Amino acid sequence: MEDTIHKIGRRKTAVARVYLKKGKGKITVNKKDSSVYFPTPTLQFKINQPLVMTSNEKKFDININVYGGGATGQAEAVRLALSRAMCELSEENRGILKPEGLLTRDPRMVERKKFGQKKARKKFQFSKR
Repeated sequence: MEDTIHKIGRRKTAVARVYLKKGKGKITVNKKDSSVYFPTPTLQFKINQPLVMTSNEKKFDININVYGGGATGQAEAVRLALSRAMCELSEENRGILKPEGLLTRDPRMVERKKFGQKKARKKFQFSKR
């Protein structure tokens, strides 16, 4: 196995690049500690989900670069990238993560605004008279 595993995860407009190497379980997001970058327990749970399910917490030092989108989109992008990295480590991790839907790229994106309309689907107010 090479010393560093690099994987990319995306969600909406967020892109996460994950670099995995053997270590003590330190997770760094954009040069900050993960608990500082993702302060809420929900977001921390999302990030740790693939590690917990494959029982790989405290085995790797993880360096994450993430940009674009909001907090939740970024957390889910990180989750996808980590899940892909876990699959690269060993093939049986795939059987654990796939049923939970952690290897699926969520295709839902913001629909574009159309001309002659207020938003993507909302129209301008219609007046009969």
